[in-house]
Amino acid sequence: MHKRGLWFTRAYTAPHNLRMPGNRTASGRRVPRHLLVIDVGGTHIKFRIDARGRIFRFPSGPRLGPERMTRKVLKRARGLSWDAVSIGYPGLVFRGRIAAEPHNLGAGWMGFDFAAAFGKPVRIVNDAAMQAIGSYRGGRMLFLGLGTGLGATLIIDGVVEPTEIGHMPYRHGRTFEDYLGERGRRRLGTPKWRHAVAEVIAHLEAAFEADYVVLGGGNARRLKKLPPRVRRGDNLNAFVGGVRLWQQRRTGARLRAPRSRAAHR
Repeated sequence: MHKRGLWFTRAYTAPHNLRMPGNRTASGRRVPRHLLVIDVGGTHIKFRIDARGRIFRFPSGPRLGPERMTRKVLKRARGLSWDAVSIGYPGLVFRGRIAAEPHNLGAGWMGFDFAAAFGKPVRIVNDAAMQAIGSYRGGRMLFLGLGTGLGATLIIDGVVEPTEIGHMPYRHGRTFEDYLGERGRRRLGTPKWRHAVAEVIAHLEAAFEADYVVLGGGNARRLKKLPPRVRRGDNLNAFVGGVRLWQQRRTGARLRAPRSRAAHR
């Protein structure tokens, strides 16, 4: 697991911080002072400077590719400054690079040079992983992002393991995402969709022996009642996670839970 997942040890040895073409990285000995954090979604792109600045947003969708997204971000961020970039991408990311085209956006994401486009060092993680990192409070956490699709990330004692559970077969020739994503909600209707969500949470919680489950994404608000050890996460935690990507350096430790909020629930 540690080879695939993001184990937050020293930044210069972490998988997402390897030096490789098209993904320049900053020195492991310095933390960028200001960060541009971009949360790429199937319906909207959201970004802000650091974890508490103004949030900018614009529509995404199946015609939006990386070059067009970059132009739109730079146009709206004109006059702002940052030292590095964090990107949460709605698809498979391996060793800091996009490894598959997205299901709900345009093409061209694989191999795109974001560092050259932004002129700054860039770190890319799965979007669910970025929000999970911002939501982590210690122990064994399962994060599920209920949005256009389904994102799922495990964090076990500080080791971050993004997964592709959403695209695995579930029932009747359909995937987990086909049931829990937005298309599934529209197909099933919200009451049956809620039941499917509760059922999948129970299965995954047991399978991964999670201490607690955090639900993010725009559709988490549609759930009326949550099972035990399950809580809604704040979608703004994606920006917190984008900042934390660059803060875990030099300590030689795994991802740490905030001291003041270490309780699981």
